[in-house]
Amino acid sequence: MGRSGIPGEGTRPPRARHAGQLGWDDSLYEDGDAGGDGRGNGDDDVAGKRSAGTRADATSATKADATSGRRAAPPAGGRRAAGRAARPSRRAPRSTGKRIVRWACAVLALLILGAGGAGYVYYQHLNANIKKEDLTLGDKKMAEHKANAAGQTPLNILLIGSDARDSEANQKLGGAKETFGGTPLADVQMLLHLSADRSNLSVVSMPRDTMLKMPKCTDPETGKVYEASTVDVMTNSSLGRGGPGCTVAAWYELTGITIDHFMMIDFAGVVSMADAIGGVPVCVDANVYSHTSKGAGSGLKLKEGTTKVQGKQALQWLRTRYGFEDNTDLGRAKAQHQYMNSMVRELRKGTKLTDPAKLMNLAEAATNALTVDKGLDTVKKLYDLADELKRVPTSRITMTTMPNVYGTGALEGRVLPKPGDAEQLFRMVRDDIPLDGKTSKRPTKTPAPKDESAPVGEIAVTVRNATADEGGGPASGRATDVKDQLVEAGFAKAVVDSADVSGEARTAILYPSVDLEGDAQAVAKALGIPVGQVKKSTDVSGVSLAVGADWREDGSYPVAKTEDKTPDSAEALRGDDEGACMHVNPAFTW
Repeated sequence: MGRSGIPGEGTRPPRARHAGQLGWDDSLYEDGDAGGDGRGNGDDDVAGKRSAGTRADATSATKADATSGRRAAPPAGGRRAAGRAARPSRRAPRSTGKRIVRWACAVLALLILGAGGAGYVYYQHLNANIKKEDLTLGDKKMAEHKANAAGQTPLNILLIGSDARDSEANQKLGGAKETFGGTPLADVQMLLHLSADRSNLSVVSMPRDTMLKMPKCTDPETGKVYEASTVDVMTNSSLGRGGPGCTVAAWYELTGITIDHFMMIDFAGVVSMADAIGGVPVCVDANVYSHTSKGAGSGLKLKEGTTKVQGKQALQWLRTRYGFEDNTDLGRAKAQHQYMNSMVRELRKGTKLTDPAKLMNLAEAATNALTVDKGLDTVKKLYDLADELKRVPTSRITMTTMPNVYGTGALEGRVLPKPGDAEQLFRMVRDDIPLDGKTSKRPTKTPAPKDESAPVGEIAVTVRNATADEGGGPASGRATDVKDQLVEAGFAKAVVDSADVSGEARTAILYPSVDLEGDAQAVAKALGIPVGQVKKSTDVSGVSLAVGADWREDGSYPVAKTEDKTPDSAEALRGDDEGACMHVNPAFTW
């Protein structure tokens, strides 16, 4: 599955009261006092601002990391795809053609410390800076990746921006003195998907005010158990339920996408890395000033056209909600995508990170700001990750936002996954289908099972009704209907399991061991279910078919021919689109 665990765990910033509820003060998220002129109520506004910051952090961090990825593994090179792409061509002039200082520890040892032994000590010091957490705190075991025909597997990394005010620097940048040391929120959440053949990279952002049901999570430090929520809550509250591992569990619960690693960064890391890069070009279609009459807003003030932002101004860009499009978190996500793509392009043009002192500062800032899972807990592992990401050309990087709709009633102003479109995007990522519409370099079809299937009449299949969803309980008779379809196809031993009616977002066929893989795939073929939904699982003792919420209606399994096309509602942005420009809300021009 690509995930790895390594001993050694850092400390997580102290947590105080749970802050994942609605009704925060606007000042917690952006500069100024509480203000309520945005989407939804004042609470939304507040959360919105904070999300921007966080997300910005993750975004910015990621990019910056990417940057440093090549040159200083420590910084955050590994965490971002941009970083690796940053590596210049061999034929480029030496001044810009050097790989962004390939090995941070080696460069720092030779140029700063001047001794191999001292370099090793410094390398260990940087490793010690990196905080580590468990990959997932949920009680569901993530499915293993299926290899493509070449034996390769994709890589999924969840990038998390934390709004923690757990240090003097973060407090100064984030404001809200009364929340110092409080429970952080995962206000920026972006899933980075690196294809199995390393030919393309997809990013899916989830708005921080997306409403969903939280999975059961257990805090690894205190042992406290957070039971699964019975009502929808904002996704950014996942961080307060034990740490980033619960954010990973929440993503898996909603999307079914296996996550291999996570990276989390804070405000200070975003600013320090943005400074080291030397500026990232961003564009607005009018003068913008993110500031409301009540003092809310990120404070970003730019003239129409393209401007290079860095440091605090870069953080403002990434946190801005008031001033972009409809003043919501959705516009902010677009601004973050534009920034990330622009950063990748800047890095690949050549890097300014040639000053050993600046490199050292960047390495310190990045490793101090970074929290990762235990499979990425050293500078070398981060560097190796960056080496994987760098293979993707800018033209094949695709930024998207989870297709969504606004809630109504009690959820007014909040975001919900858009029926159909959201699952289509998630499925494409699960099945390693490029979001840019191009084909991969190498075949990605699922290899034939190692064992031939038994005659269909001898294959025992248990069918259960797992169609329950947020709209209500399971659809009546679905398990029996599908069982009958199997019997008609010759599966005489198909039976209904009425004991378990727990809901599943999508239909899946599970098998316990490799000798039954062929049988499970035979069931999928008979019903027209994509082979990507056939998974090995230790939760079953034989071939088990869970009829999910995506098959509530009678008839054959609903697989649309247009399913492999990225939904328009995902608002895809290509990495090489240099004409992207943020639309400024008319109420925030000057």
